[in-house]
Amino acid sequence: MVTIMYDLSNCSHCREAYGDVLAELGESNPRIVVLDSDLSGSTKTASFGKKFPDRFFDVGIAEQNLMDVAAGLSLCGKIPFVSTFAIFGTGRGWEQIRNTIAFDNLHVNLVFTHAGLSLGGDGATHQSLEDIALMRVIPGMQVIVPADCVETRSVIRYAADTPGPKYIRISRRRTLNVFSEKEYSFDLMNYPVLEEGTDVALFANGCMIREALKACYALRRESISAKVINAHTVKPLPKDVIVDAARQTGAIVTVEEHSIIGGLGSAIAEVVSEEYPVPVKRVGSKDRFAGSGSTDDLYMKLGINSDAIVHAVRTLVRQRG
Repeated sequence: MVTIMYDLSNCSHCREAYGDVLAELGESNPRIVVLDSDLSGSTKTASFGKKFPDRFFDVGIAEQNLMDVAAGLSLCGKIPFVSTFAIFGTGRGWEQIRNTIAFDNLHVNLVFTHAGLSLGGDGATHQSLEDIALMRVIPGMQVIVPADCVETRSVIRYAADTPGPKYIRISRRRTLNVFSEKEYSFDLMNYPVLEEGTDVALFANGCMIREALKACYALRRESISAKVINAHTVKPLPKDVIVDAARQTGAIVTVEEHSIIGGLGSAIAEVVSEEYPVPVKRVGSKDRFAGSGSTDDLYMKLGINSDAIVHAVRTLVRQRG
């Protein structure tokens, strides 16, 4: 077995990668337009706006209008990328996303940033631990959570070329650099395996990739072999990949910066219970608001860090005997 050891201190901002690839795509595809709601400096769409001011629309703090304008531009043959903070886009704009964008299966790419607990100091009103559940339940909506900058750029290129509504979730925090630009290409229906293992499969995405790898290395010192899988797509799910991991390891732990209700853990548990039942533990927020604090402190408070993953794995191993 080939062992990979990632440098867990080597991290970058996916928001920066998003802004850069938008400006790059704007050069080659004049149909691409970008919309924001008075947060373009934070979402990094401002770089597109400076380069292509006639294709950039800041609608102000009006998220419902943001979604409807994007729908209209899509109906006119444009390819909109729509950005704001995750809590505002999925929360305030949900009805318009459902009834205007998804109902008509429009090619609108919702790229919402500052997801999860990354706005820790601003408190629960600005944190989004429900957004994946809100988007996942909408018919036809793809839900994607890139792991790093390379995957973010590849996902945005995929989104530009692929019809239909998509929700792409990005953190404010820096994420671990996992992939090589020359070697990686996003595949919606295939989860990359970051570390091989035989005793348990850890499914994680976004910022939680780093926590899963930290747990993997800690478990290795206890002679527990953990397979780490980048579950970048929450909908649609690559069921064969999930079932194969369940069959190979006999136990699964899911890790998400989101509520365990309706998110990645729920999605994978649904597949496993129907297709290949094995014990599953879900590491995530457990039906509560986080409050105000640093992101790392909130991870600890809610139990969604590497220590919580290690504890979940130990529990499964003990149960299995």
